[in-house]
Amino acid sequence: MSLEELVPKPAPFPSTAKAPLAAGRTRIDTALSQFLADKEHDAANPQVSMLVGWLKEFLAGGKRLRPLLCCYGWRAACGAQDELPGTVTRVAASLELFHAFALIHDDVMDDSDTRRGRPAVHRLIADRHPHHPAAEKLGRNMAILLGDLALGWSYELARTAGTGPAQSAALWPLLDAMRVETMTGQYLDLLGPSSSSDLQHALKIYRYKTAKYTIDYPLRIGASLAGATPRQLRAMTAYATPLGEAFQMRDDLLGVFGDPQVTGKPCLDDLREGKHTALIALAYQRAAPAQARLLRSRLGDVGLTPEQAEEVRALLAELEVPAAVEQMIDQRHQQAIGSLTSPPFTPAAITMLRDIALTTVDRDR
Repeated sequence: MSLEELVPKPAPFPSTAKAPLAAGRTRIDTALSQFLADKEHDAANPQVSMLVGWLKEFLAGGKRLRPLLCCYGWRAACGAQDELPGTVTRVAASLELFHAFALIHDDVMDDSDTRRGRPAVHRLIADRHPHHPAAEKLGRNMAILLGDLALGWSYELARTAGTGPAQSAALWPLLDAMRVETMTGQYLDLLGPSSSSDLQHALKIYRYKTAKYTIDYPLRIGASLAGATPRQLRAMTAYATPLGEAFQMRDDLLGVFGDPQVTGKPCLDDLREGKHTALIALAYQRAAPAQARLLRSRLGDVGLTPEQAEEVRALLAELEVPAAVEQMIDQRHQQAIGSLTSPPFTPAAITMLRDIALTTVDRDR
């Protein structure tokens, strides 16, 4: 089965974003399919076919946010509404492989069993080897290898995208910096204690783990392929940083209060993991001693029951933490929109970026 057949129809984007979104997603999926098909039929290494199959299954559920933002970055920088060049599409597709690497490894580190409404890769592999004497360990180890492969292939796809000398000189420093900052954000996430009221540490995690590689770098990578000016790149960062923080805050709310049937992820994982988020930092700031003790006894408990999770949600609601996070999301959304009042972009580009901002923060998955 091809990747296009596996991929579900995307959720609609508002107004002017719809047409470029649909066209861009189709071309991105085609680029991924072609690249993986070439790998799958590697006669010299038949084992690769199995790895490609697992990777295709995982890629099937993605929203393609990062590659689409790369395409938007190109459009915004050059002001073009023409068909995307193949070079841009292939570089954009490489970002989906990078994202796959990050998520596969993240699920191993977080010990998450579900991703996108299906078993996480390490769980999928373990379940498919029920008679292996160490199926759980096999699943984790193979997921690490598959993530490594996705990372390597993301760079191979970018390297073979057909970029010219000037494009390559602008592209590769951004890809290298994105990799390092993503690793930094993951380290900060692992380091952050769930019982901390340090909101600034949570925001620092957002900046490096999410804002940079989800919004900022994809936009700037696409813009760099269009020959963006330093002023345009700075304007994109001013727009992307608060938007990336808002994106992660929405994820935090969905991770605790979202509908698993819609989000594709259980609403217990973040609580059981005890993730250090703005949601939890604010809760500790507002909690009375007895309430803080309840939070400490529940957060990070791998055996947390649905009933105990409801206790935590009720306490967060009582402390009005979800409303406070919604306000922080709105503030960052407005900050991102405000950065577009007089940037070096065309009116059409500004409209696209406004639509992206709205879709990023106003979502249920």
